[in-house]
Amino acid sequence: MADPNIAFYGFTPVARDPEILFANHPTASGDNPKQDLFIAEDFPLPNSTLANDVKTFVKKELDEQTFNHSNRVYIYGVALAKTHFPHWSYDLETYYLACLLHDIGTADKYLSTTKLSFEFKGAIIARDLILQSGGVEDQADSVCDAIVRHQDIFVQGGNITMIGQVLQLATILDNVGLRANLIHPRLIETTTAAFPRKGWSEHFARVVESELRLKPWCHTSTFETPNWKEGMKSNFASDVRKNSVMKSFD
Repeated sequence: MADPNIAFYGFTPVARDPEILFANHPTASGDNPKQDLFIAEDFPLPNSTLANDVKTFVKKELDEQTFNHSNRVYIYGVALAKTHFPHWSYDLETYYLACLLHDIGTADKYLSTTKLSFEFKGAIIARDLILQSGGVEDQADSVCDAIVRHQDIFVQGGNITMIGQVLQLATILDNVGLRANLIHPRLIETTTAAFPRKGWSEHFARVVESELRLKPWCHTSTFETPNWKEGMKSNFASDVRKNSVMKSFD
């Protein structure tokens, strides 16, 4: 018998490459993909003791812009999956924990105090925190795996966990506007009203530049030209600043 935790905690494997995932997709391909008219209030945030404990920790460690981004990522991801992958099943609390903690490694407390790339440091922090807060190991591992891989944007082969894919799609949507046409504009309006961007594009671009300066070997450098060196322009930071979809909300 298959382990039920595989599906419940979002480990179900799906294609990593969105080009494969969305190829000839019945609702997401073409010039006019389906946009279900959702608003932010349609996706209430998980309110368990564990979720609230993690939220309290994250709110203490992260700045307001990153905390708000983490909550927007939850809403966008759940909405996108519900519209285009209605058969996908995963625990919403686990996905929310991944959203809350995916950028914890960028907190001032951690970014400059480790030589690890922020995703990897953040994944370790997240796993430890969930276990210490009463979460089960499979849940902690699902969150950890999704955070480790959430910037593997250029990996074309193989698979990723279902929660990992939703997290990738939602973060890149909020950060650079990629595939924003897969959700309704009204959802973006209401989500940014509930969790304002407050200059997120510029804020996150500076975080990218800070990590590159501190750790030119970091995983974020995969967005850059080979042998990137300090003083060179960051392609990733430039793409974040050029997020035209979210410009009016910044």
